[in-house]
Amino acid sequence: MSLLEVTDLRVAFPTEDGLVNAVQGLSFSVDAGQTLGIVGESGSGKSVATQTIMGLTRGARISGRALFEGRDLLTMSNDELRTVRGAQIGMIFQDPLSSLHPQYRVGWQIVEMIQAHEDVSTKDATKRAVELLGLVGIPQPDKRVEDYPHQFSGGMRQRAMIAMALALNPRLLIADEPTTALDVTVQAQIIDLIERLQREFNTAVIMITHDLGVVADIADQVMVMYAGKAVEMAERRPLYYDPRHPYTEGLIASIPAGEGGHDRLTPIKGQPPSLINLPPGCSFHPRCPKVMDRCRTDIPTLQPLTDDAQHQVSCWLSAGTVAAGPAASTAVGAGKESR
Repeated sequence: MSLLEVTDLRVAFPTEDGLVNAVQGLSFSVDAGQTLGIVGESGSGKSVATQTIMGLTRGARISGRALFEGRDLLTMSNDELRTVRGAQIGMIFQDPLSSLHPQYRVGWQIVEMIQAHEDVSTKDATKRAVELLGLVGIPQPDKRVEDYPHQFSGGMRQRAMIAMALALNPRLLIADEPTTALDVTVQAQIIDLIERLQREFNTAVIMITHDLGVVADIADQVMVMYAGKAVEMAERRPLYYDPRHPYTEGLIASIPAGEGGHDRLTPIKGQPPSLINLPPGCSFHPRCPKVMDRCRTDIPTLQPLTDDAQHQVSCWLSAGTVAAGPAASTAVGAGKESR
C-alpha cells in the first residue's frame, strides 16, 4: 500500500460568477522515501490539491479519496486532522514570511509546534528547536533561535520553515514552491537540503512548482497539471526526454539555458483558461500548436502508453500509442538515479 493514495480528487469553489473547478478528477500516489514533482502554471490546481489533502481549503465542494496510511484524510474531523498535520504530514508553504508569525520568535514557533503534538517541557522543546535549526544549516542556531522572522534572510526563513516541518519527523513532506523568490544559489541549497533530510528520515516528498528545472534534480516521478487536471505523468527521464503532451513540451522549452534548457526561450502562447468557463474538449486546445478537430470537441483522459505503462498522457495526439482500458497505477516509481 502506498503511503498516500489520492483517487478522483475534485475541488470546486462556489463564487458569485459561478463554480470554480479548481481540481478535476486528480489521482496519484506516493510511497515512503519517494518524491513526486507536481508542475504547472499558476492556477493549474497544484496548491489547491495538496491544501485540500491537508484540510486547508474552507468553503470548497470536495469529493474523492485521499488515503494516508489507509485513513481517508478527506473524511477526518478537524481534531483528527490536527493530529496528522505537522506530526505525520509536514508542509513548507510558498511564502515563509507570511507563514511565520512576525510577532513571535522563530524558536518559540518551533517549540509551540512540538508541544502541540508531544508532552515535552519547554526546555527540551527549545533544545530540539536549536538542533533543528542547526540541522537545516542556520549558523549559530543557539542564538538565532531567539530572532524574529524579519531578522532572517529569505533563504534562512525557508530553512526555518523546513526545520518546523521536520520537527516531528513526518512521514510525508509537502513543499509548495519552496524556492520561489530565492536566488539560484539558495534554490540549489534548499533542494539539496530537502534531499539530504529525505535520505536521513526516509520521508516521502511532494514538490510543487511551476518550474520543471527545479524538479529535474529531485523528483522520481513528475505529474504535469493544466486547468485542474493531470495531463501527463511519468518518471523523470521519460518525461524530460520523451514528452508526449504539447503542454509538457512547452514547459520544457521554457527552461532557461542556464538550467540545462534551450538557448532561446519558447513561451507558450495565450493564457490558461477560466476555471469557471472551461473550453469544450481538451482544455489546452486554444493554446496548442498541434490542435486537431477532435481536440475542440472531445475530452481526452489520462491513459498509459503501450510501451511504458508508467508514462501516462491525456492527449488525442497519443491516441494510437496508449494502452486500452483504465489508466495504470500512478504510484511513484523506483528510487532516484545516480547523478
